[in-house]
Amino acid sequence: MFFTNGVLFAALLPRYPEIKSAFDLSNSQFGLAVVAFPAGALVAAGLAGRVIRRFGTLRTNAVGSVALAGTMALAGVSADAGLGVWLFVAAMVLAGVNDAVVDAAQNVQGVLVEQWSGRSVVNSFHALWSIGAATGGIIGAASVAADLAIPAQMIVNSSVWAVAAVVACRLAVVPDDVRGSLQADEAADERHDTPRHRPWRLLLPLVLLAIAGTTIEEVANSWSVLYLGRDAGAPAWAAGLGLTVAIGAQFVGRILGDPMTDRWGRAAVARAGGVLITIGGVLVVAAPAYPVVFAGFALAGFGCATLVPAAFAAAGRAPGLPEATGIAMLGWLMRVGFLVTSPAIGAISDLVSLQAALGVLVLAGLAATLLAHLLGQARPEPPLAREGP
Repeated sequence: MFFTNGVLFAALLPRYPEIKSAFDLSNSQFGLAVVAFPAGALVAAGLAGRVIRRFGTLRTNAVGSVALAGTMALAGVSADAGLGVWLFVAAMVLAGVNDAVVDAAQNVQGVLVEQWSGRSVVNSFHALWSIGAATGGIIGAASVAADLAIPAQMIVNSSVWAVAAVVACRLAVVPDDVRGSLQADEAADERHDTPRHRPWRLLLPLVLLAIAGTTIEEVANSWSVLYLGRDAGAPAWAAGLGLTVAIGAQFVGRILGDPMTDRWGRAAVARAGGVLITIGGVLVVAAPAYPVVFAGFALAGFGCATLVPAAFAAAGRAPGLPEATGIAMLGWLMRVGFLVTSPAIGAISDLVSLQAALGVLVLAGLAATLLAHLLGQARPEPPLAREGP
């Protein structure tokens, strides 16, 4: 489920320079165009909890993934000659709507499985999203190298992974008796824990931590290809791999994230991640030679690996909230970061330079370090003590 969500979207990203050129967009206009995806997600994410409670996580994920595949294919088709930028924007808005609901459904299911297993596993689920996104980046870069038309690439990519997503949902069922016992445990915990009348105070620090993590993803998604090719002097084939380097490093960090979390706790791991993001951001903006920039993206990707999974895991256990509400609210609010990041980078790059605008990586790393430290002090982590299945 997580893998297909990553590959469906990321396959289009290496084609962004071609799309920007096809529509003759400035940096600011391009930033506004690609923000259509998080804008659609922001509109829909607040409704995800209700959709999941009505239709279930697996049905929501299956239908939503097929719809996401269709809208990403439409975005690719819109890049063909003669079709306007507004069709691309509309397709990306609809893709964002579907992605928000699918994202929440996957994370609700993932937190349920983590509770069932009695140990940290959410990082590994997000690792499969990372390798899916890296795979999508490779598919897109290979399509560029092969001079494959964007519509053809996206139609084939969407068709294959839509089928895979539906199959994944058939394989991801948690037994009803297990789900019922976990819900009973949660209800008992809520009677003795934080009331539901202050969810914002509970969720806001988690939202900010998640935004720090998604900032690195957004930079890699929307700006790494342009920065590597234009500012860092990378050849076209190498510039297309900037996303893959960042997401590949994120994958490694998430695979290692579960044993590190079990040993040192989520707050300590997130603090260390913030430091790595800061160092990586300095390398990206201070030494714009493409091998060093690759190293910076790798450090930032590794550092951000556990931030979003940690925030989702904590939100999924937020006491006093209906099932899926904490995760849906987190997913909704953290997408504000996606909505703001690209237009801000585009505007700063037009005024100063793209190199200066990517200083946002350093700010994200410093913010993550501070937030993780404060969260660790304010909310000591309960153990995932539970009998295995």
